[in-house]
Amino acid sequence: MFKGLYIIIILLTLYGCLNSVQTAPETEVELGKLLFFDKMLSSDHSISCASCHKPEFAFADTMKFSLGVDGQKGVRNTPSSMNMASRPFFFYDGRAATIEEQVLVPIHNPVEMDLPVPELLERLRGSHYKAWFEKTYNKQPDSTNLSAALGAFVFSLESPGDTPFDKWMQGDEKAMTEQQIAGREIFNEKAKCFDCHFGPDFTGDEFRNIGLFNGSDSLNEAGRFGITGDLDDLGKMKVPGLRNIAVTGPYMHNGMFETLEEVVEFYDNPETFVKNAINRDTLVQEPLNLTEEEKEYLVAFMHALTDSSYADKTIKK
Repeated sequence: MFKGLYIIIILLTLYGCLNSVQTAPETEVELGKLLFFDKMLSSDHSISCASCHKPEFAFADTMKFSLGVDGQKGVRNTPSSMNMASRPFFFYDGRAATIEEQVLVPIHNPVEMDLPVPELLERLRGSHYKAWFEKTYNKQPDSTNLSAALGAFVFSLESPGDTPFDKWMQGDEKAMTEQQIAGREIFNEKAKCFDCHFGPDFTGDEFRNIGLFNGSDSLNEAGRFGITGDLDDLGKMKVPGLRNIAVTGPYMHNGMFETLEEVVEFYDNPETFVKNAINRDTLVQEPLNLTEEEKEYLVAFMHALTDSSYADKTIKK
């Protein structure tokens, strides 16, 4: 009996060693990917980065607020981790200036992964990661190369440029429907979306207050003001990119809207949703007065910003 058990233990050990060899990363990005999906990065080994940044939903979450260790609820909606390579700020309030700074914050945040970085480094040095870091960086895991690996993987998550919109811009006149083409015109002109959502990733990387702050218990996120202390920044949040937006609901920093249809209704007349908004941007002071058809076309255009790999994941009313 004991001999059989001993043989099983040896076989399991050999399997683990072989599996480690098979999955050993060849590049910094591959190392970062392994870390991103590894629950070792949380205090109780219960969640990974991918638990909240779900690959099947463009590395966003489908919950209003993601759950951390012990089921703790986060305070802001989880944004997509895609198309971050050109971003000058990270987090809704822009408190991180580099991806290397950003990726470490959720790890030691007590509401999220709740693991002090020094403790994580000890774990990594006592595991197969030690050899992988030495192979990649010629040194043991430390906070610098840990953040570099995670950051490299996040920066690799760029859209391939195969959305219906991209194909249409490249000359395929049938890539977008007539409704989506009409929606693009509304996006650029009457709805004024383009004033904030422009460039390759549909963001100007600015901070804007769209009217979701009024000082009440439910709408009291000070946003950028909490970082700068500048009253002009009160209630401002970083303008997100819109690639794969149809996949990444719920929407806004507080996840208050489930669908793009609801988002469009809000922008059409913010005052009907939030009374007495403080420091609301001049772009959203007056109703847009969109017709029902224009709203439908606008949503259709945003669906045209979806990568082909996520085409079957779009969130509809």
